[in-house]
Amino acid sequence: MKQHRRTTRLLGTLLLVAASGVLAVGAAPPVPAAPDRADTTSLDRVIPAPASVTAGGAPYRITGDTRIQVDDSWEVRRIGGYLADVLRPSTGYRLPVTDRRDRDGGAIRLTLRGGDASLGDEGYRLDSGRRGVTISAREPAGLFHGVQTLRQLLPAAVEEDSRQPGPWLVAGGTIEDTPRYAWRAAMLDVSRHFFSVDEVKRYIDQLALYKLNKLHLHLSDDQGWRIAIDSWPRLAAYGGSTEVGGGPGGHYTKDDYREIVRYAAARHLEVVPEIDMPGHTNAALASYPELNCDGVAPPLYTGTEVGFSSLCVGKEVTYDFVDDVVRELAALTPGRYLHIGGDEAHSTSHGDYVAFMDRVQPVVAKYGKTVIGWHQLAGAGPAPGALVQYWGTDRATVEEKEQVAAAARNGTGVIVSPADRSYLDMKYDEDTPLGLDWAGLVDVRRSYDWDPGSYLPGVPASAVRGVEAPLWTETLDDSRDLEYMAFPRLAGVAELGWSPASTHGWDAYRERLAAQGPRWDALGIGYHRAPDVPWPDR
Repeated sequence: MKQHRRTTRLLGTLLLVAASGVLAVGAAPPVPAAPDRADTTSLDRVIPAPASVTAGGAPYRITGDTRIQVDDSWEVRRIGGYLADVLRPSTGYRLPVTDRRDRDGGAIRLTLRGGDASLGDEGYRLDSGRRGVTISAREPAGLFHGVQTLRQLLPAAVEEDSRQPGPWLVAGGTIEDTPRYAWRAAMLDVSRHFFSVDEVKRYIDQLALYKLNKLHLHLSDDQGWRIAIDSWPRLAAYGGSTEVGGGPGGHYTKDDYREIVRYAAARHLEVVPEIDMPGHTNAALASYPELNCDGVAPPLYTGTEVGFSSLCVGKEVTYDFVDDVVRELAALTPGRYLHIGGDEAHSTSHGDYVAFMDRVQPVVAKYGKTVIGWHQLAGAGPAPGALVQYWGTDRATVEEKEQVAAAARNGTGVIVSPADRSYLDMKYDEDTPLGLDWAGLVDVRRSYDWDPGSYLPGVPASAVRGVEAPLWTETLDDSRDLEYMAFPRLAGVAELGWSPASTHGWDAYRERLAAQGPRWDALGIGYHRAPDVPWPDR
């Protein structure tokens, strides 16, 4: 498909960068200010909304004489190559990457020196004027995020994979931008339906465009086990052999998983793997009879019910299994976190649930990772430093919310993922052909019009680590389905995670969101044209 070719080519050269930098788009010959301004995108029209914008001055025009100047370092050359890959197909310009300085302008300059420490690890500054566009950052992630902003300041046609007429103008002014939250995530369920490495990469490219920095991979569930574990090979070979509806399923080899991790890291996303337990474990129970209390393996499961499975908490082999899985997965995962699930364990008594979590959380720490669990972990004593992920709804009981609030007051960080706000698999309206509606109908406004910092009563604002947009896949089986359910709502959750609360407002946001439509069209992203958004005519 067009989008797959485009996003893979555009981002394929980017690797991890180890320092901060400055990007300068050198000057072209003077251009008439007034006509050009009419063709520019205002600096405050991007998503996520920048923290601070000062508009003014002449725009900058990228021309055939533009070059990309970089420091003499491998890391900076990689980001320079990434930017060139974005711009070359649609502009038709050569945009050579060079470490030679041109005092007369006419270049795109990228450097890792002089970044403002106040920008933190992910912030950036963008200065635009007639003689260039400069993006400054203290760390590579900030520089990368600034480049995503530059993409949105150029016409949507910059995303096309064939030459377009232009002009390629960037409005004059300054953006100073830092994220509100350090946790800005999307979750992809590859267990209910399996998604190939290329399909996961495609989703990663889309997340990166909106400055998300975590990819939570739901790797195991009742319907499928998706990661190879050498010490328990039937988990993937047998437990991963099917999916919802009875399809062939699939799993990632260790090399597959490493490639996903590498690809995500090159786009400054950290992969957070999840092994859901003690419930949601039928695929494991079917693979190994000894994990069942009665020693009898159940059949593989291809339905969509929840809450019926449980590891046998009283058996020591259960903890041998957990230790092996966590050890092998931790060795594959350079990121800090490992998600242990813990939701909907209806077949596990409360006492057994607490006992299980008391045994499992130290295993995660033993292998150098920090625990994350769904918010039910709050009732079992989260380990020091653990995070809980709240997935309840506005209608959740006071007791359920207070349990999370009590853990937060005791130092547990909270990721906010309310199902009736940020679950991307909920139907937009009753006529949506895909998705579920158990949490309610979630239109584009509802997914955007809330504040993560004050959503949970009694949770201190300082305990909120950020937001996450889960995408469960009971009804979704290919990238087209993912895109239709994720877009446009994913952009809104990304803005809630990045932008200051003072910038949030539905009326202004819906106008900025509408302007993303032509960009998604150019990228080949099949999105839902929500009726309350004034999309341009195609």
